[in-house]
Amino acid sequence: MIKKKIALFGGTFDPVHLGHTAVAAAAAEHIGAEKIVFIPAKRSPLKTSLPQVKDDDRLAMIALAIADDEKFLLSDYELRKTRPSYTLETVRYFQADYSGEALIYWLIGADSIDELSRWYGISELIDECNLSVMFRAGCKPPNFTKFEDIWGAARVEKLQKNIIQTPLIDISSTEIRNRLVAGGDVTDMLAPAVADYIREHGLYQSGAKS
Repeated sequence: MIKKKIALFGGTFDPVHLGHTAVAAAAAEHIGAEKIVFIPAKRSPLKTSLPQVKDDDRLAMIALAIADDEKFLLSDYELRKTRPSYTLETVRYFQADYSGEALIYWLIGADSIDELSRWYGISELIDECNLSVMFRAGCKPPNFTKFEDIWGAARVEKLQKNIIQTPLIDISSTEIRNRLVAGGDVTDMLAPAVADYIREHGLYQSGAKS
């Protein structure tokens, strides 16, 4: 039996923007995934800072951003945790949720490659799912050969097979937050419903409560 393909897309999404949804759609097409699940993180174990807005607000903005795409789903699994989220635990949760009947892909950006060696259970993660690295069109594809002595040739080969080229979209959540603090326009970076939500709730603005 051919297993369905499910892609998991984690991140702080603070806020979710058009770049996130565009690369997710491109990754889904490349993989042939039936669904892509957006999984906002409560807090990354590798970051000392917390997201700038409340979990409920980030969850609501993602729901608005993905509402028109039937392939996109949203999970609050990591937000319900009381401690930092580990990707390996999340992957295992979804594997159990799909009763082993799906091939699980975990999407990450190429800018995270140098941090991979610090990820909790990274060898097990590479073994237990398809860790898929997305790189922007026009950029040099990632090369994992430098990790061969650490993870072994078979894992490096698996990583190389799961590289995904995505559209070049120059948007970042940091830039959006900075523009909002300065009173700038971000409508070209966000889904209209997300822009409306941010404005209506006064998020990311100078002096705004998070």
